[in-house]
Amino acid sequence: MIHSEISHYRMVAQKLFKASSCSPQEVVKHFGAMQAQDYAMAKWAIGSRCDATEKEIEEAINSGKIIRTHILRPTWHFVSPYDIYWMLELSAPQVKRLFATMATQHGFDEKKFDQVNSKIEKLLAGNNHLTREEIMKELNIQKSVGDLSPVIVMMNAELDGLVCNGRMKGKQITYALLEERVKKPNTSLTKEEALAKLALRYFESHGPATLQDFSWWSGFPITICKKTINAIELQLSNITIDNQQYWFKKDLLNEEDFRESVNFLPAFDEILISYKTREASFLAANQSKVFTNNGIFKPIILENGKVIGIWKRTFKKDHVKIETEFFNETEKHKKEVLFEGIKTFENYLETKIVIE
Repeated sequence: MIHSEISHYRMVAQKLFKASSCSPQEVVKHFGAMQAQDYAMAKWAIGSRCDATEKEIEEAINSGKIIRTHILRPTWHFVSPYDIYWMLELSAPQVKRLFATMATQHGFDEKKFDQVNSKIEKLLAGNNHLTREEIMKELNIQKSVGDLSPVIVMMNAELDGLVCNGRMKGKQITYALLEERVKKPNTSLTKEEALAKLALRYFESHGPATLQDFSWWSGFPITICKKTINAIELQLSNITIDNQQYWFKKDLLNEEDFRESVNFLPAFDEILISYKTREASFLAANQSKVFTNNGIFKPIILENGKVIGIWKRTFKKDHVKIETEFFNETEKHKKEVLFEGIKTFENYLETKIVIE
């Protein structure tokens, strides 16, 4: 493997070379946690990796086969119900420390959080799924410009393992009691066991990746991540390229899944956001076109693992309009991309797509 091939093997690990026969919930379990702050785009992140429609993926989320909550870095993720409790127990204390100052500034301490959580539990008991606005109204927390109290309250309740996503109410996201969605297991992992499980899941689904990549994705400090990798190194393969060590699942280099491919991928997709540095996937000159300085990742067009452009979609009455912007555009190149890359997206949306 050479540096230019890293992106190829990441495509294999991330199940992007062909839509597999696995279910949406199996895709999420494979990744451990998938970034899901943009709900519509996050559903497509799953859809681009399996043969499932948007409706089927949303049903998996509504039924609790996929859980959406704040975990790892303080942002939304999709997580498997089989992983939610041990992963929360591992990461929640760290994430809570990251927004502790903000919570204090808004008048929240542990005592007040406990009081609020008790009220939320009573509101949602009996599979009563409510939107954040409905919950805030019952808690008498008024929404005002610049006031992050609603966000702080619900994020804390998620990290405490009290709530997670509920069923969609139209186009609105709701909250439900986690224990009514997913039965709490009788056993738990030690911190070392949980870290090892998280690291193994990451490198098997994202590798080849570095120590720094895992630290960024998990949110844990370099020192802890290094110790964790040392503990599981016999379960992984590694290679040094340009004085940088990369870790990945065993037998990845023997897999024959690589082929010519074009993918229309969503904003905040794991193929980019899960790595500390992304030079394996695009030229540094194009970075500002791929994501902004404040961390907003755009929908991307990938050709053989490399970002060659960006896209955006607009829903029309009887079709979806896709607008593309290529970094090095030629008519021939555009035709190849349109022919190869859009079919899976059409099947997922179950509607006609028009390229402009």
